[in-house]
Amino acid sequence: MAKLVHAAVGEKKVQCLICGGDVFREREVKLNSTGMELFNLAWANESATGLICRSCGYVHLFVRGSLTLYRAEG
Repeated sequence: MAKLVHAAVGEKKVQCLICGGDVFREREVKLNSTGMELFNLAWANESATGLICRSCGYVHLFVRGSLTLYRAEG
């Protein structure tokens, strides 16, 4: 199971857009494109950080930027 985290972008705390929760599981998400899939180059697609809300399961995606993760207890 992935570690539980809190997150912030700059000074702003990240909260779930659906339920307002602030505890997430983090994972890398590939941003596949049709063209790259067609030519068997999906491995070269850009990645994003996915934050999966622990409360409701909504997935938030962050590409680049100043996302900071903090370990959550529990």
